[in-house]
Amino acid sequence: MVFASPIFLGYFLPLVLGGYYLLPATGPARNRWLLGASYVFYGWWDPRLVPALFALTLATFGLARWLGRADLAENRRRAGLAIGVGLALVVLFVGKYLGFAFDNYDRLAAAWGWSAAPAARWALPLGISFFTFHAISTLVDVHRRQAKPMDSLVDFACYLAFFPQLIAGPILRFGEIAPAYAQRRHSWAQAASGLALFSLGLAKKVLIADTLAPAADLAFGARELDAPAAWFGLVAYGLQLYYDFGGYSDMATGLARLFGFSFPRNFNAPYLAESITDFWRRWHISLGTFLRDYLYIPLGGNRRGAGRTVLNLLIVMVLGGLWHGAAWTFVCWGLWHGVLLAAERLLGGRAWYEDLPRFLRVLATFGLVLLGWVLFRAESLAAAGDYYAALVRFDGTAGAPGRLLGAELFAAPHLLIMVLGLGLMWSRRRAHEWSGQLTRRRTLLCLLLLLLALGVLSTQRSTHFLYFQF
Repeated sequence: MVFASPIFLGYFLPLVLGGYYLLPATGPARNRWLLGASYVFYGWWDPRLVPALFALTLATFGLARWLGRADLAENRRRAGLAIGVGLALVVLFVGKYLGFAFDNYDRLAAAWGWSAAPAARWALPLGISFFTFHAISTLVDVHRRQAKPMDSLVDFACYLAFFPQLIAGPILRFGEIAPAYAQRRHSWAQAASGLALFSLGLAKKVLIADTLAPAADLAFGARELDAPAAWFGLVAYGLQLYYDFGGYSDMATGLARLFGFSFPRNFNAPYLAESITDFWRRWHISLGTFLRDYLYIPLGGNRRGAGRTVLNLLIVMVLGGLWHGAAWTFVCWGLWHGVLLAAERLLGGRAWYEDLPRFLRVLATFGLVLLGWVLFRAESLAAAGDYYAALVRFDGTAGAPGRLLGAELFAAPHLLIMVLGLGLMWSRRRAHEWSGQLTRRRTLLCLLLLLLALGVLSTQRSTHFLYFQF
């Protein structure tokens, strides 16, 4: 079940909303309802995944309650934290990286004549990267005395499984969101802004991301590609990824507002960044702050000299790349950004093109980010190398298949949506804030976009969100 699907929009969401507001505003009933709905939402993909999520919930809840005891000795608190974080990481490793480890072992085994790894493989459990990070956030915040553990297992289970953010985030900090599960306010204005933000996110996903997806797929799946087609396909993918994930974040935040929650903004015009450091302040903000506060700073941050700062940045970004996917392409993508961030840090927090006019700084940063997206999208390092070669192929050697592909890529719908996507990218309006100050004109616009997106959805098969695979 995805947000942009008839079953969610026509059945699940109206039923959950209706039941929620029919229940008493005080007491545990509404959180119980949300918890049940969230487990149904998650189990819709594969019911076998629900027990694992519940088991992690029980273990984290118990450890958090234990860590929150005032009389607990410091050495025991540290041991409890290590056990809890280790358990969450084991769940993440087994669910997401064990197959990757086996595959790499098999390559070594073939080269050295060792016995092969076990044949066991399984599909990636959806949302595992997000709910394990939520579990880690709980334990760390309680251990640091930045938050108190929840008294109610239902409230905590709801935090870990809340369906708007369960599958693809944003990553919610336990200390910031936990109080809302005990008490929160509802208003018509908040609900209206939530519906408006959801409509904007749905329009981004359906009207822009899904329209550009075929162009990106054509380019990255081509055998012969010249530079203009390769760059067009790369820009299409960069916009598809932004409007897909940014649209999902808007929808998740809008849904949360409907239930009385306030999620932090997850994107802030990232393609207007003037440096890679600036980009990571704007892109997937919840992940960036999580990696900073729970990994970079504990490693020492920038407090131990330039060399250690560079090393810390490389470690954090490589692990951040690996968090996105169990493949060497993601490791190299993280390393690419780590090197760029380290270079800017060594230059005193400035990009090497800092003296250029603002427009050129933004364009240069956008180009560096796009070059990284090649690794993010390519199926292998070899495929990424081929695509990089295509980006500089201006000699017309792509042949007839490449010219035919170019004709498909530069089709009118792709060009129109490309221009629209680039235009909105430069807009100063931000959906997160814009939807919170509704006027009649804005309300009408959101309604029209919602109807248009629903109309397009009714004529095509629903598509998954790109970040579901991470």
